[in-house]
Amino acid sequence: MTTTVRPERTASSGTPDPGPGRAARLRWLATARDALDRPLTAYYLLLGASGLLLTIGLVMVLSASSVYSFQTQGDSYAVVKRQLLWVAVGLPAAWVASRLPLRLIRNLTYPALGVALVLLLLTVFIGKQVNGNQNWLGVGSLAIQPSEIAKLAIVLWAAHVFAVKERRLGDLMHLIVPVVPGFLAATGLVMAGRDLGTTLVFATILVGLLFVVGAPRRFFTIGILAIGAVVLSFAALDAERMARLTNFVDPFKDYHDTGWQPAHGLYALSSGGWFGEGIGASQQKWGDLPEAHTDFIFAVLGEELGLVGTLLVVVLFLTIAYAALRLARETADPFVRYASFGIVVWLVGQMMINVGMVLALLPVIGIPLPLISYGGSSLLPSLVALGLLVGFARREPGAARALAQRKRSRSAGLSAGRSGSTNP
Repeated sequence: MTTTVRPERTASSGTPDPGPGRAARLRWLATARDALDRPLTAYYLLLGASGLLLTIGLVMVLSASSVYSFQTQGDSYAVVKRQLLWVAVGLPAAWVASRLPLRLIRNLTYPALGVALVLLLLTVFIGKQVNGNQNWLGVGSLAIQPSEIAKLAIVLWAAHVFAVKERRLGDLMHLIVPVVPGFLAATGLVMAGRDLGTTLVFATILVGLLFVVGAPRRFFTIGILAIGAVVLSFAALDAERMARLTNFVDPFKDYHDTGWQPAHGLYALSSGGWFGEGIGASQQKWGDLPEAHTDFIFAVLGEELGLVGTLLVVVLFLTIAYAALRLARETADPFVRYASFGIVVWLVGQMMINVGMVLALLPVIGIPLPLISYGGSSLLPSLVALGLLVGFARREPGAARALAQRKRSRSAGLSAGRSGSTNP
């Protein structure tokens, strides 16, 4: 006679006992879900991920620029000193942005867009050429990229317009005008300066915003075909750009010319392995890799911090995306919804373009890695945008109540401590 061993059942539910390992995993998942559901989660995720990215960026700018700084200026810290100055300006600006009332932010969107368009127009006529692109505007020893300022300005302006037209976005004309013409005007000025990379970023932001407001699907098909046609026609006017577009899949095909930079970027990434060669130990930054501290800093990061370091950076950007999208989903304010989505499309989209460029999945088009690459023109608007996201997160009703309760508890604790110290 055979006996059947039945699984143990719990006393309460009559279901099989999951066992200690599975029970521990379930408890961990429940704890993680509880933490993510807390009202201040988005606020802390934005602060933590942004702070870590900024710290990693400063370390990598110091490492990647040290050789270039010494060779050009005789001071290994010259570039990182300038980056620290921009951080010293950017952090207070981000703090102010996080405290600005929403009404004031929305009132500033049209003036900000106007200033950005004027700067882009000036760049077309009196801008400086750098690496074939006329996208810098110089005043004395100070040079800025107006297109970086325009990214933030046009995102906030489009969010304001869509928020005003919230109930009329089902009408195709209200959905298109004036946002699409505004984007086309800014993009046209950027294209006049031959900046293909920023053109693609503007196109990405526009497509993302049209998606979130519910544009018809045919819009995206037409838009993608139009963007592809513009990029190809834009590149056809420049032999070097066309070579980059046709050779980026195999940079070793034209190793000594257009493939030099992406090939050495791949060398850097491949030599980093899992954990990297160590901070400061990059070989490619000694002259073989052009723009090591700007557009190709991700390659140096991979060489020095390995696959673990590159994945950490990508995960931190995705953390910002998760927090911003959660904020956009839960908010009742349409401006906050559209601005949060636009900012995350801009920053994460630019990150993906830069990483794809370094991995030779996309052609080299001169796009910095937000918060990581050297450059105040890119860093300052990015920090202000993140400051706005932090401010949006603080204003959510649940987060505002939690912060107010924490402040009251802290004040009560300090008052009790003072009164206790005065008692005999």
